[in-house]
Formats: sequence, structure tokens, C-alpha cells
Amino acid sequence: MSETKVHLAKSGAEINERAQAALNKSGGSIILVPVDFSDHSTAALVQAAEYAQMMSAILVVLHVVHDPGEMPGYYSKLVKKKRATRMQDIAVEVFQEFLASAIEANPTLQALRDAERLMVIGLPVTRILEVVEHLDPMMVVMGSQGRTGLKHLVIGSKAAQVVQLCPVPVTIVKKAKH
Repeated sequence: MSETKVHLAKSGAEINERAQAALNKSGGSIILVPVDFSDHSTAALVQAAEYAQMMSAILVVLHVVHDPGEMPGYYSKLVKKKRATRMQDIAVEVFQEFLASAIEANPTLQALRDAERLMVIGLPVTRILEVVEHLDPMMVVMGSQGRTGLKHLVIGSKAAQVVQLCPVPVTIVKKAKH
């Protein structure tokens, strides 16, 4: 299986270029899936792939590269071998591994293999909403960590902010408890 490239978009024009590529693949229907490599993101990705297959839509899997203040060194903790490299290069590697793992675990979901892979740098909620503006997806499907109490008040919920501010329907998915 050939690796599909992760596209790092550094400007609105590059996001528009990826949006046009996705629209050409799908015939007009896009489902945006922002991921942070958590189990909840995996659940959201699989759910979105199922929706995409039912609706003949294309998935655009988005990761926003951000080294959050509450978890410094986030990307370096996700790679197996330690090395000095740019944060976005590590993020690309982790993104590829995340998608490869999801594809391997769900071999019947063609939408996962056909997904466009997009990465941007910045603050997650702001950049997700910017990508929504450029892509004009039919819906956004994203996982939620489900923070509550003091952590929710201090850190906030990115999913809740996207739900409040997003101009298209948003589906929040949590990992199923076993």
C-alpha cells in the first residue's frame, strides 16, 4: 500500500488548493475530521469514514500542529525514538502512523484509504474553523476528551468551542467504553 502524503498548508491559498483537490475527488461532498491522535479521535475518524461511505463523500483528515501549554513536548512523547527535529516533521510522522493504524484496524473502510490528509500550524479551534471556512464541508466529525469540572473550566473544551462557533453541523464522538 502506498503512503498518501500529508499536506502541510501554510496559507489560506494552500488550504483552498487542498479543498479543491478534495472536491474533485468527491464530486462536492466533504466530511472534515480534526484529529489529535487520541483514542477519541480514532473513534471519530472511523465514524466519519462510515458516514463518508454511506454519503459518497470524501474525508479530509485535519491535524493542527500545536504544542499545548498543558502538555509541553506533546509530539516528542509520541515518537518512539528521540531526536532533535522540527515539531511539524514529528507531527507528520505521528499523523502517518495514526492513519496507518486506523486503516489497518478497519480494512473495509475504503474512505480511510482515500482520505485527504491536511495539516496546519496554529491554535486548534481557530485553525479548524478557518479550514471549515475554506473547505465548506457538509459536516465536521471530531472526538472529545470529555474533560469536566475544573480542567474544563481552566483548559476548556476544543470540541465545545468548535460546536459553538462552527457554521456547519458538528458530530462529537467519544471512544466506546468496554
